[in-house]
Amino acid sequence: MLYSLVRKALFAVDPETAHDLTLEALKLGGWSGATRLLCREKDQPVQCMGLTFPNPVGVAPGLDKNADCFEALGDLGFGFVEVGTVTPRPQQGNPKPRVFRLTKAQAMINRLGFNNKGVDYLVERVRNHRFRGVLGINIGKNFDTPMERATEDYLHCLDKVYPFADYVTVNISSPNTKNLRDLQGEHELDALLGALAERRTELSDQYDRCVPLALKVAPDLDDDAIAVIAQVVSHHRMDAVIATNTTIDRAAVANMEHAEEAGGLSGAPLKEKADRVLGELRQALPPEVGMIGVGGITCGQDAVDKLDLGADLVQFYTGMVYRGPDLVTECLESIAARRTE
Repeated sequence: MLYSLVRKALFAVDPETAHDLTLEALKLGGWSGATRLLCREKDQPVQCMGLTFPNPVGVAPGLDKNADCFEALGDLGFGFVEVGTVTPRPQQGNPKPRVFRLTKAQAMINRLGFNNKGVDYLVERVRNHRFRGVLGINIGKNFDTPMERATEDYLHCLDKVYPFADYVTVNISSPNTKNLRDLQGEHELDALLGALAERRTELSDQYDRCVPLALKVAPDLDDDAIAVIAQVVSHHRMDAVIATNTTIDRAAVANMEHAEEAGGLSGAPLKEKADRVLGELRQALPPEVGMIGVGGITCGQDAVDKLDLGADLVQFYTGMVYRGPDLVTECLESIAARRTE
């Protein structure tokens, strides 16, 4: 009920301004302790990637790009928060306007372009935190780094965040950085994951801890591409795959206002495509590789559907825009009911 009133105010301004206002409110709530008063403890432990998650419901990256309010998000009941995507150097992202609501479809289109304050800023934010859940850090490349040097950006970020992350996500699937999805090709992916796996071995020796690595993939993959990704992920012993990022397909929102805007489509219309990729990857991957299902979760049953397809954990962001914190509780209640069936 409370969020329905807040949502009316937020939807009265443009989406990116609403996002910024939400972050400021969360920061204030975290700083003042107000979010702790609202803390919703939901104890449903899950093992994934060698880690114990307090519960299987998490925040997808993009909401808290710079790790400004992840602790406050944890107070809302999330078992894990993934911050980022972060790049080696700060960058402004694409020109505004770059975020659009498709309200009738419970969807959004964004072409933000990894706007963030850079990895050094994020590291200072996570260096000493009180978050009791699992913290994931999502890493990417700067827009002006040539593709042939993309691996250097990922290695730079991995070096920086490694001591502070519970797991690290390699984002090669955003549609808003030119040619980034080319890294999902067999040879490109093999080279990138090979370099990251080698660097992780070195960092594991240095810090005496092995931080899990997850790969985030696109929903716009055909069967051959899914098979290739599964093979390369298995070969380099990645710990998890996150399925999926946003889609460039507009079939589900054809003729709606803003549907032709460039960028990635998220929210309810993404669910079918994301679920297909999730299910096919689960079948193609060894059982020890974790799966995180994301894309199109707007109710508790959507989260259960992803678990039924083989996900160990779920994430959402756009669903929070439309449903607010109650979506966390609904997902956890639906998952708990599934466990007792």
